Amino acid sequence: MGEELPPVGRTAVGVAGLRALESGRPDRLFEDPYAGAFFHAGRAIFEGEQERHRGLGMVFAQQVAVRTRFFDDFVSGGHQTVLLAAGLDARAFRLDWPDGARVFEVDLPDVLAFKETVLAEQGARPRCERTAVPVDLRDDWGAALRNAGFAPKRPTVWLAEGLLVYLSRDEAERLLTGVTEISAPGSRISFEHRPDGERDGLLERAREVGGEVTALWRGGLAGDGPEWLAAHGWQPETVTVAELAVRYGREPLDITRGGFVTATR
Repeated sequence: MGEELPPVGRTAVGVAGLRALESGRPDRLFEDPYAGAFFHAGRAIFEGEQERHRGLGMVFAQQVAVRTRFFDDFVSGGHQTVLLAAGLDARAFRLDWPDGARVFEVDLPDVLAFKETVLAEQGARPRCERTAVPVDLRDDWGAALRNAGFAPKRPTVWLAEGLLVYLSRDEAERLLTGVTEISAPGSRISFEHRPDGERDGLLERAREVGGEVTALWRGGLAGDGPEWLAAHGWQPETVTVAELAVRYGREPLDITRGGFVTATR
């Protein structure tokens, strides 16, 4: 089943495996009861490549754990939330949402079809009003989102987890411009951020072992995310993975200088 996923969608299977590992730790930063099912359903993708992907997983394990916890906290309490490139995360099923909350999951049709199959097999039930929006984010995803019931006049929590690096700069700017155009005052957004020019050992090590995964990276906004947001009416703030690791009780790794940007409209 997983072998039918597009290349970018396949990376979500590996990330699900890392979330499953974190969920099994006694000091886990979050609990994702569906991550293991996603990984096992798609693990055939990695046949013959276990060693390389194991190496990539070791590089990204803390990054994924910290990222997941940070983004869980970021979307918490949102009444209208849009997960851009939602992948195989199950936030609509595993987080506590306020009454009347709506979560829109936007991703490629094949990814969402795979996700729906696994969730149905697990008997999963969302804890909010969940709407899947199958569309390529390089197409007119905004129209598809509105047709699915999205309310542009309502403050929205936007999450672009693990997405922008797979887009060219033009594609990333076009995506964020589309987000800005339909974001009411009070809306919030977050995505990964790596200050431009800083040596990032995590990315260097990932490229050494990443093969197909890192070959898909196109750079996104590079290190200009906060500046782009500020120039388009958002108020950005940044935080590093190292700072968050300490906050969450983990020993920070020396190989990364990356982090996240959050912004309010």
